[in-house]
Amino acid sequence: MMGSMSIWHWLIVLVVVMLVFGTKKLGNMGSDIGKAVKGFKDGVKGEEDKPAAPAAPTQAVADKSTIDVDAKEKNKL
Repeated sequence: MMGSMSIWHWLIVLVVVMLVFGTKKLGNMGSDIGKAVKGFKDGVKGEEDKPAAPAAPTQAVADKSTIDVDAKEKNKL
């Protein structure tokens, strides 16, 4: 059959990919993809469990230790 690939074709492709990218980089990519999928699943699951969050206020409240001042420009003559 010309259209289907046997297990030997896939093994050769795998060996070539490992030679090109290296096993360490492939392992890191696999780990990153796994973390992304887990984060996505947790996000989807979390949205179903939690009620809708209230809208954020339009003005943010500054931390009590923050001092808010207006800077004035000083002209040098």
